Amino acid sequence: MLTRIIEKRLSLHKRLTNQQQQNDALQSQFTQLQALANIGTTTCMVAHEINNLLTPLANFAALSLKNPDDKLLSEKALQKVVRNCGHASRIMESMLAVANGQTQEKQSTPLAALVENVFTCLCRDFAKDGITVNVQIPKDLTVLAIPVQLQQVLMNLILNARDAMLPRGGVLTIKACDTADAVQIELSDTGCGIEPANLEKIFQPFFTTKANRESPSQHSGSGLGLFFVKRVIDDHGGCVSVESKPAGGTTFKITLPKPLPEFLRSDSNVKLV
Repeated sequence: MLTRIIEKRLSLHKRLTNQQQQNDALQSQFTQLQALANIGTTTCMVAHEINNLLTPLANFAALSLKNPDDKLLSEKALQKVVRNCGHASRIMESMLAVANGQTQEKQSTPLAALVENVFTCLCRDFAKDGITVNVQIPKDLTVLAIPVQLQQVLMNLILNARDAMLPRGGVLTIKACDTADAVQIELSDTGCGIEPANLEKIFQPFFTTKANRESPSQHSGSGLGLFFVKRVIDDHGGCVSVESKPAGGTTFKITLPKPLPEFLRSDSNVKLV
């Protein structure tokens, strides 16, 4: 009887050992596959963001070529190229750092200036698309963020809002306020809205609704813009949410935490209650 019990225990121990070895092997394979997936996702994210900068530059350059005698226009186009090439370089460095889990330094940055820079990068007057842009951000309102990343978050949301309102036009409202412990940002459009079934999926990588319809912006979505938005905001310790209904417009809400005053930080002798 005792011999059989011992044999069963040894057999069970052997099976558990084999199972553990198999689990370890699977975990190792999973880690390798996850690394490959991260590389693929990062490549797509970089391509998506760089395309956001290259498309308006190509349009501006084409306009300059059509007007070779307009030296002022050519000079302006070259200035855009220089500025956006530098911005594209910073985007790639920043996004690769995001994918690799590297820590970047946050800076206190004027939010209104970031929004203004987005429209400068886009090189597009939204009024030509019948879109009224209403910005309600105090000039002195600052956010603690990695500037290039937050600017790309805003660019993605603004481009999505523009697509949603084409070709009929509408109103894009960007507003922000400073609360006791956070900065709240809202971007609202009066566009086509999002179907309820899609609301829970829009932040997933590679999920897009643009590929299922004719896009007035002449490009289908990669499904990475909002994935990037959520990842950046999460990395900043904030949160992003969305409210929308079909034909009723969409509102994205971003909350970014404010840094604690110096005397309340963890290395202080003051205890938080």
